[in-house]
Amino acid sequence: MRPFKLLFRCAAVIAICSTAMGSAFADTFALVNINQQALFFNQINEGAQKAADAAGAKLVIFNANNVPSAQNDAIENYITQKVDGIILVAIDVNGVKPAITAAKAAGIPVIAIDAQIPDGDNVAFIGVDNAKAGEDIGKFYADYVKSEMGGTAKIGIVGALNSYIQNQRLDGFKKAVTDSGLAITFLDTVDGQNVQETAMSASENLMTANPDMTTLYATGEPALLGAVSAVTSQGRTGDVKVFGWDLTKQVIQGIDDGWVVAVVQQDPAGEGKAAVEALTKLKKGETVDPIINIPVTIVTKENVEQYRAMFQ
Repeated sequence: MRPFKLLFRCAAVIAICSTAMGSAFADTFALVNINQQALFFNQINEGAQKAADAAGAKLVIFNANNVPSAQNDAIENYITQKVDGIILVAIDVNGVKPAITAAKAAGIPVIAIDAQIPDGDNVAFIGVDNAKAGEDIGKFYADYVKSEMGGTAKIGIVGALNSYIQNQRLDGFKKAVTDSGLAITFLDTVDGQNVQETAMSASENLMTANPDMTTLYATGEPALLGAVSAVTSQGRTGDVKVFGWDLTKQVIQGIDDGWVVAVVQQDPAGEGKAAVEALTKLKKGETVDPIINIPVTIVTKENVEQYRAMFQ
């Protein structure tokens, strides 16, 4: 077995054995997350933890540190430990399917949140229709270009190319922009890899290679944070308008200053809460809807005030 895989197996076993079993809690649920760097994923953890506390359940959280195979290993170990349910925020939605099937065979329900599992054996999906929300922000972007930029723009993309859901957000965005019929040129798409520092470097390279870029679209929190940092550090706040996903304190400052125009805001805590509540219902023998959509909001200068307190 390769050393890094052994390391993640050991981490999963330690996390599970030390907290999951032998407790006084009625149920033990496991949350397999992507990382603990992004505020978005930490808010999922917080929402799930509050719901678990309210239900009198034990919640075990596994941090995959952006490594898809680590999620598979964690699920396998949670199956061995016979947890009562698994919540999964998948990195590789296809690669993790065998582990989900194994959980189902063991009688352990899996709730997928944030990332849909195509034809997967998970009991339900809770999250955002990423393709549709991508189209929504794409339409907003096209309307802005038409009304504020004379119908012409050049746009660069900062994504996370290993993320199925962020690719959905990009595809939906591109479709809406293309359908607008405006003179909008797509420049390069760079890979921030769901890591803020990487996204910042990629954004800087993107702007250096495209000095005539006038707009930028970032598909997730690390990508948007990296892009915001890069635009600021390179002194491009006067000539690059930014659009993207997931608010942070820095992004709100950009909205206040007028160069971050619109951001899709999700409800990650609500997703975590809904997932725990769904597992609790299943444990009681109740049913849950196979798809539970959590609404999003496009945040602009006009409605940002209601979100400000969340990031102070």
